[in-house]
Amino acid sequence: MTETTLRRPPAPTAAERAKTIASRDCPGNVMPTGGHGGERVVPHLHHVHASGSVSLLLADGHPLVERATEAEVAVMFELADCAPIDLREPVRGLLWITGWLRPLTLAAARARAVAISETRTDPRLLDLGHGMTLLRLTPASLVLADAEGTQSLRPYMFSAASPDPFHSYERNWLRHLESDHPDVVEQLARHVPEELRGGKIRPLGLDRFGLRLRVEAESGDHDVRLAFAKPVHSPPQLAAELRRLLGCPFLRGR
Repeated sequence: MTETTLRRPPAPTAAERAKTIASRDCPGNVMPTGGHGGERVVPHLHHVHASGSVSLLLADGHPLVERATEAEVAVMFELADCAPIDLREPVRGLLWITGWLRPLTLAAARARAVAISETRTDPRLLDLGHGMTLLRLTPASLVLADAEGTQSLRPYMFSAASPDPFHSYERNWLRHLESDHPDVVEQLARHVPEELRGGKIRPLGLDRFGLRLRVEAESGDHDVRLAFAKPVHSPPQLAAELRRLLGCPFLRGR
């Protein structure tokens, strides 16, 4: 996957992009590191907190739980940011959080579960104490890899960042654009470099700085960012910028 642009347009910072991925319901897995290899483990539930720490819910008798009970275990937690539409290469970015894993006491785990439930309602939290253990991953470093590049982050940088204002709006908006407005996507294609216009053009991503398109061509997949004239923070501002990109005073088909 390559980023195709004559001059790289403005985009959210790496910390903001990482925080946005962490704020979405992305698939995740955890794997021991530091010379203690092992298979990737998909937790019963995972949640990335604003600080960068990660809560992982695993079965009481899981080997990783037993090892972490004896001593802190160095692990890497991976989040995969997948496009909300069906693409042949669906992963848009990866966030790796490396740190130390340790189970929480039941009292601390219940308090943490309450904190999680304040931001997301998930019935799997009710399994805590009933065959499931909650562990905390304390972050030491983070690495983000996406179409903008690969960058290392310190936990304080992640903690200070905010997710993009469209992080919860993007999924349904892109699906709506893909399924109900193929004519809009076709008009946006005029902003794609001429040598890529023979490929299949799909909506890929949205943030306050612009819209990203995926070109699925015979030569491979290429990501193109269409910059807004100014950052947007609300659906009405987004609609205005989309009309500007389309070159029309109103959005047909709304």
